[in-house]
Amino acid sequence: MEQRTLLRAGQAVRRVTPVDIRKRFSESHDPLRDPDAVRGDHDLNPGFRLPRDRLREAAVLVPLVDRPEGLTVLFTQRTAHLSAHAGQISFPGGRRETADTSPEDTALRETEEEVGIARDHVEVVGRLDTYLTRTGFRVTPVVGLLKPPFAVSPDPTEVDEVFEVPLTVILGPAMPERHSREFMGQQRYFYAFPYEQRYIWGATAGMLVNLRDVLAEAR
Repeated sequence: MEQRTLLRAGQAVRRVTPVDIRKRFSESHDPLRDPDAVRGDHDLNPGFRLPRDRLREAAVLVPLVDRPEGLTVLFTQRTAHLSAHAGQISFPGGRRETADTSPEDTALRETEEEVGIARDHVEVVGRLDTYLTRTGFRVTPVVGLLKPPFAVSPDPTEVDEVFEVPLTVILGPAMPERHSREFMGQQRYFYAFPYEQRYIWGATAGMLVNLRDVLAEAR
């Protein structure tokens, strides 16, 4: 497996505040203005074609927790027995249901079902770019600020653990890393964010790269 750090080490990361988050999303980032602003598993693999027709709609919440010591990003680790993406680290979210009125509604509903955080605790501040996956999903990442205290009650059938990573780690100069693996006889590249004993990669890492881009001027 190849591993390469994309950003130069030794750069300081300014502490990003909830005020910065609200400002960046309200003034500078609106994916609805640019429907072609699409990211996906193809970002590092230009020849890797993804389906754009008959995609299944989904949404995730990118939860930024306003802790006294600084913002953190909340993740879930999926249970090992699931048929898809077992054991992987992800944001709370899932497929859009008929009763959902918007991607925000999907993300908030799924968050409450998966980890027990009620939507009343989430301040939605905006969206990241649409993310296409090779498995045929069009995912809308919804960014929300969470103000503690709030209860966490993971659904044991889907979520093995809920944990947080400091936003300064995600925005740090050593992140993201670029890794590679052989997939269907070809070398494929993807982003990764290792943290302690955890390994965040795939679509979740791709969305974190998008978040870094949006917050670049706030650092």
